Amino acid sequence: MSDPDFLITKHGTRIAYHRTKGAGPGVVFLGGFMSDMEGSKALALEEQARRAGRAFVRFDYQGHGQSSGKFADGTIGLWLKDALAVIDRLTTGPQILVGSSMGGWIALLAAKARRARVKALVGIAAAPDFTLWHWDALSDEERNTILTEGRLLVPSDYGPDPYVFTRALFEDGWRNRVNHAPIHLHIPVRLIQGTADPDVPWQTAISIADNLTGEDVEVVLVPGGDHRLSRDVDLKRLVRVVGTLAEEI
Repeated sequence: MSDPDFLITKHGTRIAYHRTKGAGPGVVFLGGFMSDMEGSKALALEEQARRAGRAFVRFDYQGHGQSSGKFADGTIGLWLKDALAVIDRLTTGPQILVGSSMGGWIALLAAKARRARVKALVGIAAAPDFTLWHWDALSDEERNTILTEGRLLVPSDYGPDPYVFTRALFEDGWRNRVNHAPIHLHIPVRLIQGTADPDVPWQTAISIADNLTGEDVEVVLVPGGDHRLSRDVDLKRLVRVVGTLAEEI
């Protein structure tokens, strides 16, 4: 594993990233909540980009992976700023955003903020507005802990470190919600979603598709697929979907 390069943003994050130079349209991978850029989906897309001679960027948000800052200080709005800095300063020309879980939320927000640059979007178990679901699922005691202490630690099924849910994350998530009304994007969107995902109900992909105002929207339901969608067959599907969009653009 090679050492990353770093991008110093105007808002203070030192973003770790790997960039593959090549032709357009480029691809930017946006990871999930408490994930990093070393996951199998990001690496599979990077390998595809190298084979195709296509530009590609993967990166870590603040408090994730090798980037600066503490995870608990992060919010959707801050991580969106990280993503926009990457798009603005590390890419040129048309881009395809590929967002995994929380990254799907940030990809939707980034696509709306950079309409002239983002020409397609792929969501993998996309989880827009997930902070709203989590708040509703909390007990009264857990909500009180967040309101009085500012944070709540929740065990994770995906690693030894617990999830950190802060009051700032919930409040900022409300301000940045996107799947509560029409999503005015008129670009190709592909939503890949497992039907056995324990974290993001498959109906979420349908609701996103229903809210998108563009006509070129497809939902790919994976029977028995989990949240990670990182099996060999899942990675091949992802590479195929992204590759087809790139050829069409």
